[in-house]
Amino acid sequence: IVGEPKIDGVSASLRYESGAFVRGATRGDGTVGENITANLETIHDLPKLLKGSAPDIVEIRGEIYITKPDFLALNKRQEAAGEKIFANPRNSAAGSLRQIDPAVTASRPLRFFAYTWAEVSESSSVNPSTTDWTTHWEFLQTIQNWGFQVNPLARLCHSLEEILALYALIAEQRATLPY
Repeated sequence: IVGEPKIDGVSASLRYESGAFVRGATRGDGTVGENITANLETIHDLPKLLKGSAPDIVEIRGEIYITKPDFLALNKRQEAAGEKIFANPRNSAAGSLRQIDPAVTASRPLRFFAYTWAEVSESSSVNPSTTDWTTHWEFLQTIQNWGFQVNPLARLCHSLEEILALYALIAEQRATLPY
């Protein structure tokens, strides 16, 4: 079992073709999302080209978020400029992704943690080992090799004791985590 803390951010789906980022969307209403490609391209944590071998098409899902220290600094800048103060990091991340001008999004301290995949497809010309993960843990290792950030508290747990220990660790650190 892989244990990972929940991140209170904005879900995003990223589509890569031949290793290149081509499109990104929000979850929207669960059926139709908003195209936020231009804004996602401004996020430094999001690889524009995947490293190594990757499938012809892969959709990576993750969470866009703003750390607590970055959120406080953003609100100080907003206040100094006479702009709207954000209620919380999640709302500021969501609002940042919906900006018409990607330059506004680029000025916001957005981060990305990847946590799962959706579509994956390959032609026969691609190395079949690019999707050779059989567990979620192997998938997380693969996407880190591609250049994605995953939550540093993610752990592979082999027993109930390890699961409970991770739960206790996350509960203990929750108030001091930067996200």
